[in-house]
Amino acid sequence: MVTNCIIFLSTTLLFLLILSSNQCSAQLKRDYYRDSCPNVESIVRNSVKKKLQETFVTGPATLRLFFHDCFIQGCDASVILASRTGDAEKDAEDDLSLAGDGFDTVIRAKEAVESVPECKNEVSCADILALATRDVILLSGGPKYGVELGRKDGRISTKASVGGHLPLAHFNYKKLRNMFASHGLSEVDLIALSGAHTMGFTHCGQFSKRIYNYNSQSSIDPTLNQGYAKQLQKACPRDVDPRVAVPLDPASPLKFDNSFYKNLQQGKGLLASDQALYSTRKSKRVVNAFASNSSLFERIFVSSMTRLGRLGVKTGNQGEIRKDCRVINS
Repeated sequence: MVTNCIIFLSTTLLFLLILSSNQCSAQLKRDYYRDSCPNVESIVRNSVKKKLQETFVTGPATLRLFFHDCFIQGCDASVILASRTGDAEKDAEDDLSLAGDGFDTVIRAKEAVESVPECKNEVSCADILALATRDVILLSGGPKYGVELGRKDGRISTKASVGGHLPLAHFNYKKLRNMFASHGLSEVDLIALSGAHTMGFTHCGQFSKRIYNYNSQSSIDPTLNQGYAKQLQKACPRDVDPRVAVPLDPASPLKFDNSFYKNLQQGKGLLASDQALYSTRKSKRVVNAFASNSSLFERIFVSSMTRLGRLGVKTGNQGEIRKDCRVINS
């Protein structure tokens, strides 16, 4: 009976995903660079592979960079732009925690692409970020999937554009759902994309309230596994250096898998916003399905990433192909 329920839910999720799929941006297509830079995917993957071999932070840093970029002004690599006055997206408070390795991954891949004569000035930084994100997922044990290409790079990047547009660690399920819905993303997309937290680390300050003085009734958040909370207190004492970080997924922080959802079932979602995914009847069903079926999670994650990659896409004269990902063309 349980198996039949899981199969039914899996089929339902896939059906809902097909139904909710927003139209593919007409200008985006997987073979966009077939004539102008036919080897772009292998060039980017080789560059990403080298970077990943240097530091494990490359994977989660690049994945997080893609999400932050798309959620602000669309997938236009505007988050990579630098400002002499410290007024770019990357300078906003909500972006300060973005690891430098994510930026470096894209910059290096862009340089590798530009070094090939036929590819010079042909491939946007936005597309390279999308490809690099897919590659870190694949190289970390995740699924291989085709990436839609043809984005142009944005010319505008401001600190003011970031505030209030990114999900925060303390958000409840309703806030998360509403924020994703504002981008045309469904609850299934929300839960699937949150699975990216199967990789990476976060600083103690992002969850310290959950393990110390939670409220007048309890010092520890009751939705947090109490044994796990004690472990976190050892890793993050009250007077801990704010730069100390712990794994988002205590089971396999460097591997892309479905253990994130198994953690939620046990009350081991590190961030309050993660554990919130297990707080409603509907979201629990999706989490349980992903925890039980890694193939289902991967298929839906890929579909959700594709929709995420279509947000605010700039084409034609709406953008440019930057020569250097850090600055607009002069």
